[in-house]
Order: sequence, then structure tokens, then C-alpha cells
Amino acid sequence: MKPYILAPSIIASDFVNIAKELAICETAGADWIHVDVMDGHFVPTITIGPLFVEALKRNTKLPLDVHLMIENPEAHVKSFAEAGATNITVHVEACRDVRKVIRQIKSLGCGAGITLKPSTSIKEIEPFLSMVDLVLVMSVPPGFSGQKFMPKMVERVKYLRKKLDAIHSKAHLEVDGGINLKTLPLMKSAGANAFVTGNAAFKHTKGANFGIREFKNLLVKTKITA
Repeated sequence: MKPYILAPSIIASDFVNIAKELAICETAGADWIHVDVMDGHFVPTITIGPLFVEALKRNTKLPLDVHLMIENPEAHVKSFAEAGATNITVHVEACRDVRKVIRQIKSLGCGAGITLKPSTSIKEIEPFLSMVDLVLVMSVPPGFSGQKFMPKMVERVKYLRKKLDAIHSKAHLEVDGGINLKTLPLMKSAGANAFVTGNAAFKHTKGANFGIREFKNLLVKTKITA
């Protein structure tokens, strides 16, 4: 099993004070910074682009875990790699040729990730599991923050953990969507090792520093029960 990773989603932070927010992530024990990129086409929301990723890179030493929720990702992965992305994850639904995009990402020196919408059959990503460095399970439909966690995605994580273990994959199994202090232990027990959290950490009533530390402490202490 890979080490456990906490990846606060920077989209939930205060963009006006981004350098401060990144510093909080570092001191509070975050392992990665998760970066949600949305284009207003593949998903309804528009967020950020390569220039913002470049700004993040200048202000943190943490790895940048970039999730592309965009159409035609093969036309843009180079820009995000050059901007400083550590991992680049693409949706199977958005790729014309999934294998080609995975190879493209790796050729740019980034970890290659694959993901899919909760409504998409898990069979759609199985042919590519042996090729990737990261598999992301969305536990909410992509496109909006603050959505309610989908419990049935726990079974998807269990299924993928078995598949990855069966092929002796070293890929991270990441979860994103509705991850809070109650759902993180469920996903960890199911076999995930990387956890994205946004509002639950950054908008904590006691502040982001406390929120991220609380998640990190829970991740370290939670025992696997399944």
C-alpha cells in the first residue's frame, strides 16, 4: 500500500491570499495540493488554467495534483506540465484516445492519472489500470464543490483496490468529493490512500490550519477495518 496522502483542494481556498493559504497547507501537514481545472464545457463550472498552476508552483514546494475536468485534454496537458503539475489526471469520457493521452502525460515527466464520473461504468477505466500512476474515484459528480458524498462509491474503491492489487500496481488510489471527517475513514477502509478535501478543511470554523491538521491527524490514526 502506498503511504497515505492528504491533498487539500486549492479551489476551496482564499485566492486573494493564495500564498498564505499554501503556507498553511505546508505547515499543517498537507502532502499534495489538489488543483481542479474546469472548462465550462465538460463540466458547467469554469475555474482556473495553466497560469494559476504556474503561480501555485512559485509559491509552494508541495506536489501539484492537477485534475483536468476539460474537453480535449490532449491539447492542454503540455501547458499544465510546463506550468508545474506533478500529476495530471484526465477523464476517460473526455479523451479521444486514452492510451495516447496517458503516454503523452508521462512523456512530459508527470504522473499520469485516470478518472471517470460516478455515472460511468468502472469497466471504462479497467483497460488502463496497468498504465497509470494514479486512479481517482469521484464520490460526487464533477463540476461543483460542496456536493453530498455518494456512499455507493465506497464499493467502487473496494473494487479498484482489488484490481490494482491483483496486477501489483503501485498507483495511488485517490478519492475526491464529499470527503469529510466521517467519510474519509470509510474510503480509507475501502482501500484508498490519497484523499482530496476542500470546504471541510479550508472553510473549517476554526480556520484552515486547524481543519487540515484535523484531517491529517485522522488519516494517521484511522485504522483499516476491512
